[in-house]
Amino acid sequence: MAQPQSSETAEISDDLNAPLGRKRASAAKRPRLDLKSVKWPVGWMLFGAVFVLVGGVTAWVALVDDPSGGRPSTAVPISAVRDTNEVARDVSAPATETPMIIGEQFPAGQTPGEQVAETLDPTLADRELNEFGAYPQLLEQTQHGPVPHIGVNGERPFDAYARASLTPASANGQPLIAIIVTGLGLNETATLNAISKLPDNITLAFAPYGDGLQRAVASAQAEGHEFWLEVPMEPFDYPDSDPGPHTLLVNQPVRSNLDRLIWLMARFGGYAGVINNLGARFTSTAADFSPIMEEIGTRGLGYVDDGSSNRSLARQLAGANQVPFARADENLDATPSRTTILAALTELKQTAEAHGSAVGVISALPVSIDTLAAWAAEAENEGVQLVPVSALMKGE
Repeated sequence: MAQPQSSETAEISDDLNAPLGRKRASAAKRPRLDLKSVKWPVGWMLFGAVFVLVGGVTAWVALVDDPSGGRPSTAVPISAVRDTNEVARDVSAPATETPMIIGEQFPAGQTPGEQVAETLDPTLADRELNEFGAYPQLLEQTQHGPVPHIGVNGERPFDAYARASLTPASANGQPLIAIIVTGLGLNETATLNAISKLPDNITLAFAPYGDGLQRAVASAQAEGHEFWLEVPMEPFDYPDSDPGPHTLLVNQPVRSNLDRLIWLMARFGGYAGVINNLGARFTSTAADFSPIMEEIGTRGLGYVDDGSSNRSLARQLAGANQVPFARADENLDATPSRTTILAALTELKQTAEAHGSAVGVISALPVSIDTLAAWAAEAENEGVQLVPVSALMKGE
């Protein structure tokens, strides 16, 4: 008869009889946490979350130097060079240097409304040149500086700065010769030497470059010379032959060439007009040259063709834009020697005797200046009258 087993013996037996890899079920179950029965402090938990959020943001602002908060941004300098708003540029452009009505133009006791046209007449107004060498009434401010401009009374810079002289109409048949010295202003010493040697009825043309350009122009004005601005234009062999910075070029946007012209015009003041420097290709291309001649006419200037190109359209374009015009008949120092220069001057005199007038151009080389100065001193004894080039352009 079997004996009853003790509890310990029964447990050992159960463990031995249990299937391999399985533990027998525990007689007593382990206690479990009932989350549903727990009372959570929701209010305190929300308060803590808000506190952590606010504290984190405050710490970020205090410790990170980024007021934009990481948002995409672009920095644009206020003094940006490029101006893409044409309307704003026009509105903000500097005003004309001189007001439309100037106090000195009205005699004592006369109101501006009385005889305005008459008092604006340059022969009646007491005007003075400014530091730029020009009459303020005949200037317009641009982004490059002051440039010639027709006055409010219709006066042209060509008329204001032309030297008083005989004209073909008043010469009583006497041959008139105008000679233009080109290339001045590049060497200040040579330029001042030329100005001092040449008689005041010789016309001068200044290149738009040179450190002492303003002083040289002022010296020319003080000596009573009429002077012109040289405008560099593209030759056929450009850039092998390069007239200099801001040269007017073919196949360029009109705006680009006009901007270059304005820069050139703003180098100095007091000139009666412009003369080309090289430019055989440019002056033969109507599409490029026409807007330039139109601008010259709009500003009341004259134009001299140096005669170096037979293909130049300058005469036709000047006539179409009512620009006072002259063309040189002779290049006097194509070969820079005293003998050839004197021979060229003789030919120029013969042209003047045959046609009543003639125009010659000569460079500012020392041999050219010395030869011209000696010839000019005896010109009147030869029955020739020297005149500024503008005298041969009246009525064109």
